[in-house]
Amino acid sequence: MLTVGEPVAPHSLLLSNHVSWLDIFVLAGATGCAFVSKAEIGDHPIIKWFADQNATLYVRRSDRRAVAGQAAEIASALRDRPQPLAIFPEGTIGIGGRLLPFRAPLLSVVAPAPANVTVRPVALDYGALFGELGWGPGEHGIDNALRLLGRRGRIPVTVRLLDRLPPNSDRKALAGQAHDSIAAALAPSGIAPAAL
Repeated sequence: MLTVGEPVAPHSLLLSNHVSWLDIFVLAGATGCAFVSKAEIGDHPIIKWFADQNATLYVRRSDRRAVAGQAAEIASALRDRPQPLAIFPEGTIGIGGRLLPFRAPLLSVVAPAPANVTVRPVALDYGALFGELGWGPGEHGIDNALRLLGRRGRIPVTVRLLDRLPPNSDRKALAGQAHDSIAAALAPSGIAPAAL
């Protein structure tokens, strides 16, 4: 793993592309971050145990009425603990080779960001392996895990810690800025940006 860019400051919100379940280990290893995760992860006892070891915050994305409360939880975590917090704004793992549109609702917590909070896009760049690591259509999680764990050779990844985003009170514009920054960083690896 190669990490490029300024180290992540305490009280940072990281917005990263999402290629594989490997991203969690890569991003946590490179930055020491905790994650905001969909609540369904908390329903699986083994995965939940691993997630809880890193102070994961769970949100129920399907409950649109609860977004304000979820944003308040994220704001509290950013304010009260120095550990960086990461969100995958694509909301899901793609099939690889394409950056999906970014979802903006949870970014209301940093639109505008509190005084001590930094918003940083992060590009996880697996180079030519993007397509191989993604979750194929109809592939089950256990099948994907076994396929990747049974793969021969190393999986090179570059963690690109991009420039912090300027303050913005429009969460959709903030999501667009993060998307554009990550898309530009991944373009040399042939990753296509989403049509926004």
